[in-house]
Amino acid sequence: MQTPEPEEEEEEDRTPLLLRDSQPIGKAALWCSARLSLAIWAFFGFFLLYALRVNLSVALVDMVESNASLTKNTTSKVCPEHSSSPVTPHNTTGKKYAWDADTQGWILGSFFYGYIITQIPGGYLARQVGGKLLLGFGILGTAVFTLFTPLAADLGVGYLIGVRALEGLGEGVTFPAMHAMWSLWAPPLERSKLLSISYAGAQLGTVVSLPLSGLICFYMDWIYVFYIFGALGVLWFLFWICMVSDKPETHKRISHAEKEYILSSLTDQLSNQKSVPWEAMVTSLPLWAIVVAHFSYNWTFYTLLTLLPTYMKEILRFDVQENGFLSALPYFGCWVCIILSGQIADYLREQQNMSTVCVRRTFTLIGMIGPAIFLVAAGYIGCNYKLAVAFVTISTTLGGFSTSGYSINHLDIAPSYAGILLGITNSFATIPGMVGPLVATSLTHNNTVGEWQIVFYIAAGINLFGAIFFALFSSGEVQDWAVNGYHLHGN
Repeated sequence: MQTPEPEEEEEEDRTPLLLRDSQPIGKAALWCSARLSLAIWAFFGFFLLYALRVNLSVALVDMVESNASLTKNTTSKVCPEHSSSPVTPHNTTGKKYAWDADTQGWILGSFFYGYIITQIPGGYLARQVGGKLLLGFGILGTAVFTLFTPLAADLGVGYLIGVRALEGLGEGVTFPAMHAMWSLWAPPLERSKLLSISYAGAQLGTVVSLPLSGLICFYMDWIYVFYIFGALGVLWFLFWICMVSDKPETHKRISHAEKEYILSSLTDQLSNQKSVPWEAMVTSLPLWAIVVAHFSYNWTFYTLLTLLPTYMKEILRFDVQENGFLSALPYFGCWVCIILSGQIADYLREQQNMSTVCVRRTFTLIGMIGPAIFLVAAGYIGCNYKLAVAFVTISTTLGGFSTSGYSINHLDIAPSYAGILLGITNSFATIPGMVGPLVATSLTHNNTVGEWQIVFYIAAGINLFGAIFFALFSSGEVQDWAVNGYHLHGN
């Protein structure tokens, strides 16, 4: 590739930061661009995706007969009731089911049994056929099965577990498909900000879904939780199909300048080989660094995601309505952190010349060790519910730094195979979603503060290990096996 003004740092061709300092094409503005439009539509997609995923965590509190739940797990009497609001008539028309705590654990975990199956196939298919349809139909399928959730619950717990597993099958392709799309759309020095915008939708979806689901259950009926979010998912699909394209070359409204800027920025990063270098891929230590970090982070994330409403109710003793608002607070902090950290990460790489690997390691360490410290602290403040909420919020907020750390490192080390790599790492990272809630519910049958301290200690220890492993073995350069067969886009 001809470079009219080569820079001194150009010695490492395949380091995204250094490569970008000598672009032959002028930078196209991000504002009002096609790539920003993609990020925004992806944001709304992941917003609904996580709303569809987590609404059951709140609805389940209202779906279960309280005496059935207490046959296995009991409400802690250590902390007093904290509700000071006047008693409001609670809707009681929703049907109740006699599911004990272990059954509830299987219901919450069943989603991930489907989710893990389609991770690697999703990454592979996205590379072969494009991510647009794969991501779109993945969210559509999840939305449709969500609409069938009340019927499945009425038919029996086995049907509900099956429907949740099918929802997982649909969602399993979404993140690999999105990574595959960004491998063709995101200039290296804009990866952090573009991916942070799109994936931050997941956190905001949690923020909105938890309290809104609580309100729907409180004033209406828990079945409407699934009908409302399911219908919104179908509506989003229609817009997605019309508004985005798999790659810049096929986008109908992209400017010529933006298209050339994106293509030229990715020239030395992509591979045209048809076969996938599986052996080199699975023996790559930087990939395993991401696997370990992803697994570790998700243990804490999924444990809190599925069980935080229960913790708020059984330990801190809030009703369903308050439960939703306070459960959402940590994820609001995480959403803000994801957006800001994406901007900061790209600023450090582009303006401060900080290496890619240094940025990824720094943000991962902050995003994993910080949460571990505050999560453990949350277990030692007794019944001070305000401090408990504050510590859990700080813990989850700091976790947002990881989005600009290990979470997008796949695109740094192998852009052409980013979807497949994410499928691999997310397969391992889905295991905590399957195992974490079961471990936590088995450890908290009496719902004592001491039992929850153990849950927090386990999560913090796993987080700490993952952060250290990533800091030691991660990379910020495109790997040799990822550029075999590299060719220039026709210039």
